[in-house]
Order: sequence, then structure tokens, then C-alpha cells
Amino acid sequence: MNNLLVLVVVLLTSAGAAYGQTTSRVDKALEAKIIALDKQGWEAWKNNDATWFKENTTADFVSISSDGISSRAEVIKSTTTECKVSAFSLANFRFVELDKNAVLLTYTATQDAVCGGKKAPATLQVAVNYVKRGGKWLEAMYMQAP
Repeated sequence: MNNLLVLVVVLLTSAGAAYGQTTSRVDKALEAKIIALDKQGWEAWKNNDATWFKENTTADFVSISSDGISSRAEVIKSTTTECKVSAFSLANFRFVELDKNAVLLTYTATQDAVCGGKKAPATLQVAVNYVKRGGKWLEAMYMQAP
């Protein structure tokens, strides 16, 4: 738990610094593309479809939540069995280009979901890191906190 707390503090501190260093020239087309890609991931999760995660995450993908840290393989496996999602919505997007091959997307997610037999938090603060590899944008890290 202490390692997770340290990681969250480091990521949030880095994100704050990144926000302060951005210029006013945000690539709006890239921003729209990344938001659309992320929404597709939520739809795949809602539909218990692991295909999106197989095709749109890096081999070293990491997911961080209050339940712990999960690998790509663990997320792919749990996508088809762990949760029943009735609805979700995403809002308050903030987009930061970290460099030409890495971006950070943050937003608020609301969800109506049951995972592992228990009600999932209704509101989440989310941070997602996408990286460009082989000409394709892939999700490298997903982090959520109630």
C-alpha cells in the first residue's frame, strides 16, 4: 500500500508539473483522437470485450486502482469476468502532450458497475498515459481513484 501511495504522489506531482509546462498550442486533432480511443476502452470494458485491451495497450501496460496494481494480462482476463457495467460517462477532460510520443489524459468518470460482487465507486478521478509505438497510440498506464 505504501508503494502505491508513493507512486500516486509521484504521478500527481509530475502531472502538475506537466500541466504548468504546456504551451497554448494543443493538437486538437490528437486530443480528440485520444479521447475517442479512451472512450472505446470504456465501451469495451462495459461490454466485457477484451479485444480492445489486447489491441490498444502496451505489452508493459499497468493499471492502478484502489484494488491494487494489475498487469496487462490481468486486465485482459478480468475484462470478461469481473464486472457488470450498466452505464458510464466521462467528463472534465484535460489533455497534455508530454512529448511527440506521449500524452496524458485526465478526467472524471461516473459509473454504475458491480465488480467482484460489490458496487464499484460511482465517481472516479482518472489519469491515462498513451504512448505512440510503431505509429499507433497505445495505452501504457491507467490510474483511477474514487
